[in-house]
Amino acid sequence: MKNLFFTALLVVGFSTSLFAQKGSGFGIKAGLNYGGNGDYFESVNNNFQNPDQNIGYHIGLFGKLGNKIYFRPELVYTKIKSDYNAGDFDMQKLDVPLLVGLKVLGPVNVFAGPSLQYILDTDFDNLRVDDIENDFSVGLNFGIGLNLNRLGIDLRYERGFSDNEATFIDNNNIISLDRLDTRPEQLILSLSYKI
Repeated sequence: MKNLFFTALLVVGFSTSLFAQKGSGFGIKAGLNYGGNGDYFESVNNNFQNPDQNIGYHIGLFGKLGNKIYFRPELVYTKIKSDYNAGDFDMQKLDVPLLVGLKVLGPVNVFAGPSLQYILDTDFDNLRVDDIENDFSVGLNFGIGLNLNRLGIDLRYERGFSDNEATFIDNNNIISLDRLDTRPEQLILSLSYKI
């Protein structure tokens, strides 16, 4: 699975050499993530009174190949946070969405595609996250965007496909039987600038 992730990184890198075509290019992006791990809609209901509890951020690069129908690979660093009764769970990951999009009306476009995710680091307050089943996972992104010349904004939904759980160890090296689903499920709002 890690080989697939690194192959996707090579595809993103190779694609940048093709971005000289009309309507194509590359740029930077950043924005906010709102989500929960495992069950987004349950997370929203539980945190409705304190909506800032599950806000994270992302920053990255993107490429675009094509015009009316396009391919948009991205390389994004993401930091997400989820609050639970026992504490805060933080995760840092690299995402490689491989999106296919379609211009539908003027500057409006829709897109979807797989997202390869590699977990860099996890932390759960005073507990050490000892064992995440898979550092690498695959998810799905789909959403809608608006492009005004070089500036773009998009809203997307992300969902991890496979279950991915973590085991926790406290400061006394006692393994907790509690498991946490680290599979991301989130809404992502991004601003982008095409260079």
